Amino acid sequence: MNFFLHPFKIYFSTDKKLYRSLRNLIGFYPHNIALYKQAFRHRSASQEIKDRITGSNERLEFLGDAIISGVIAQYLFKRFPFKDEGFLTKMRSKIVSRAQLNSLALKMGLNKFIESNMDNGTKNSSINGDAFEALVGAIFLDRGYACASDFLVNRILALHIDIDDVETREIDFKSKVIEWAQKEKREFKFNVIQELGSGQEKQYLVQLLIDQQEKSQGQHFSKKKAEQIAAEKACALFGI
Repeated sequence: MNFFLHPFKIYFSTDKKLYRSLRNLIGFYPHNIALYKQAFRHRSASQEIKDRITGSNERLEFLGDAIISGVIAQYLFKRFPFKDEGFLTKMRSKIVSRAQLNSLALKMGLNKFIESNMDNGTKNSSINGDAFEALVGAIFLDRGYACASDFLVNRILALHIDIDDVETREIDFKSKVIEWAQKEKREFKFNVIQELGSGQEKQYLVQLLIDQQEKSQGQHFSKKKAEQIAAEKACALFGI
């Protein structure tokens, strides 16, 4: 019965355009559309709900990050049965890197869904990748682990990621900056210049200094990811 009622529910819904867009994006109609709205809502466009918890996508991002890591680990474990733990760890890191997720999110057009009050000039480079992680978190809560895994394996890995290319590609931006600085005999340093929020809400603002001058910044919940964001910007700046 619900199978026949569902199209009518969508047709008369004020969110019918979003339903259809998500159907094309993820391969199915959402059950709980509110989860997906939250997945695309940046902190700057959210309001506090209770005890500093907001209606932004940050909690879904946290959940999605864990789901992605687990699914990718399982996929690689089966794909490369004779590779050691070190290889599998490096491959997973490449696939879930901030640069990879940002590129993937833009390729999928997730930037068109994001609700944000930040102007284009101040948007940090992780906002699209964060939305992708939040989307996976929404799928998990809406449809369960099996559906989230199917989405990642059959719609993301199969259609958007060349595993052979990932295996040979160098995307550790921090290592690239360090190698470049040593070769050019330049001084470099990553500094945490500010901690924003507290607890699970805390983000780190990291600056990259080259010859004691700030060249870039990165902001994220993880210090390592914040450093990678800053390093990625520096790579683009110096053409590394």
